[in-house]
Amino acid sequence: MLVTGGPTTAWSLSRATDDVPVDIPRVPAREAAERELSKPMYHEDDPNLLERALDRFWDWVGDIFASASAATPGGLLGVVVIALVVVALVGALWWRLGTPRRAAVRSDALFDDRPRSAAEHRAAAEAHATAGRWSEATQERMRAIVRSLEERALLEPRPGRTADEAAAEAARPMPTHADELRAAARTFDDVTYGGRTADQPAYQRLKELDDALERTKPQLNEGAAAAAGAAGGGTAP
Repeated sequence: MLVTGGPTTAWSLSRATDDVPVDIPRVPAREAAERELSKPMYHEDDPNLLERALDRFWDWVGDIFASASAATPGGLLGVVVIALVVVALVGALWWRLGTPRRAAVRSDALFDDRPRSAAEHRAAAEAHATAGRWSEATQERMRAIVRSLEERALLEPRPGRTADEAAAEAARPMPTHADELRAAARTFDDVTYGGRTADQPAYQRLKELDDALERTKPQLNEGAAAAAGAAGGGTAP
């Protein structure tokens, strides 16, 4: 005669001793899961460092726009309108002031390379003008004006002369063009040292001044006339 529950009790005791416990402690379970998930096979498709950095950056930008849209009338549309206005203002300033340039190689000297004749400066100016490089064309035309006056002995050749000095000195034998000479010097300084960009009308004004000076008879005092005669090898009878 079997004891009541004997086989059932024995089978239950055997299962309890042979099987893994159903309840695993929490800490060892977490550590086991971490070890499993740290295997490379689970991270083959993870984003790289650059992708993670870009994701964080765009999240940051999105947070900024979200904050700005919440504080700006009109929400996100208002932020877009403000950004477009700022871009338009920057573009207008860039167009008006020209491309920023580095500091000039030499202070304010008009000529910064080997001596060239007025004809050479005029040829260089026309080449720049043909290519649409109006700033360079304007610079070369101003140099042609000053060099031409030096070749006519109306200005004494002097290294380091500035455009303003040349205009002031040239105004004495050419008083009828004094205003144009000062304006030409300002244009040269604005383009060369002020970072501004010349256009076709600016170059055309200097070209017309150059042509007018070539046709103008200078008004010389006795000292200047003597100097001019000495430079030219004598005066005509």
